[in-house]
Amino acid sequence: MGIDLTALHWIYLVFIGFIILFMVFRKDTTIVCIAGIFSIALVATGSLSGSISSVFNSFIFAITELLSTILVISIIVAMSKGLTATGVNDVMIRPFTKFIRTPALAYWTIGIVMMLISWFFWPSPAVALLGAVLVPVALRVGLPALGIAMAMNLFGHGIALSGDFVIQAAPKLTADAAGIPVAEVIAASVPLVIVMGAVTTITAFLFIKRDMKKGILKVNQSTFLDDDENVTDSDLLSTTWKKMIALLIPVLFALNIAAMVSFDLQGGDATALIGGTSIFILLIISLSAFKAKGLERTTGYLIDGFQFGFKVFGPVIPIAAFFYLGDAGFQTIIGDFLPKTSHGIVNDLGASLAAVVPLSKAVGAVTLTIVGAITGLDGSGFSGISLAGSVANLFAESIGTGAATLTALGQIAGIWVGGGTLVPWAIIPVAAICNVDPFELARRNMLPVIIGLTVTTIVAMFLI
Repeated sequence: MGIDLTALHWIYLVFIGFIILFMVFRKDTTIVCIAGIFSIALVATGSLSGSISSVFNSFIFAITELLSTILVISIIVAMSKGLTATGVNDVMIRPFTKFIRTPALAYWTIGIVMMLISWFFWPSPAVALLGAVLVPVALRVGLPALGIAMAMNLFGHGIALSGDFVIQAAPKLTADAAGIPVAEVIAASVPLVIVMGAVTTITAFLFIKRDMKKGILKVNQSTFLDDDENVTDSDLLSTTWKKMIALLIPVLFALNIAAMVSFDLQGGDATALIGGTSIFILLIISLSAFKAKGLERTTGYLIDGFQFGFKVFGPVIPIAAFFYLGDAGFQTIIGDFLPKTSHGIVNDLGASLAAVVPLSKAVGAVTLTIVGAITGLDGSGFSGISLAGSVANLFAESIGTGAATLTALGQIAGIWVGGGTLVPWAIIPVAAICNVDPFELARRNMLPVIIGLTVTTIVAMFLI
């Protein structure tokens, strides 16, 4: 399972430590990430000019990988600006205000709805579906934007994705690597997902309430969309037109959901469908409200949306570029300089850790959590969980039991970290739609997730 670690592995590990340290002290990590990319490229290639080029190429790689997410968030924001400016948004959210009357109800309602949708369509489309409608409602009843983002993130990218009970992509990857049936991994993951989800979301909620009372977290109701065009012109559309468009929008998104089910659209395909539908909704709003000026207003809203998207995603690109080096991005960005037996820097580090620890139930559980968390540092959540399955199989053979539980534990740790609630660039869709700093969201998530993983690991020790 192990591999001889090279200087590249150690440099990567050192810079991960620096990034975590900077995050803890609330410092920007851009320079650290650029230095890390340059250092790794310089050691790998020995070329100064090539290393400088690798920094630029890593940015291109990161932008290319993130582009679909940037686009869908930008389009959703453009559509939301049109909804807000014409007053349609007020008509849409009015029914929800009957159910969401307090910050607590907003937190739990948004979280549970996010979890349910994410089970069927994964979190990215769920973020797009919920953001435009429920974020303004939650802000109006007093839940700060960071609290909204935490609810969407923990319930969607945490609970729903780590269990993946419906689509079953995650348990299939780990089960295949562990050599056991998918059904066993799913069954073993149920109690762990429940414990992890309950501990993390309750802890996060208590922290949010505490900081709201202290005045650390405050509500800025212009957080979601904060420019002068947010002022509603009630004369742009008649009340009848507003109601018709407000009814049309959920109907169109419901048809999207039906299409996802009928044509088995998941992940990027589902997100693209949501994005395309949002563009047509924007066209309908602009042409209905502004008539002959609708063409110019449509372009204006799209420009505003793209400005918002790149403003939010800009600080994330350097750290995304660095973490991509830990996985498949290394060969594309720098070249074929890793050992032939390497499965990527992050996976190599996880495998090496698993190869040197002693074998017992307690150590096995702790190791699988650590291995899962390490492999999640590449930000995808899925690329390293096969390794977690392999390590779980190794420990189960030595211990004589617990293959399914260990596999599920590694899967949960990997996806909670990298799928993700802690790696800043993995949580950007939620941060963008709520207009909050992704690094601040990661910091807010960190303690609840660490507490959740600790409790879940202890529970797993008794289930092995």
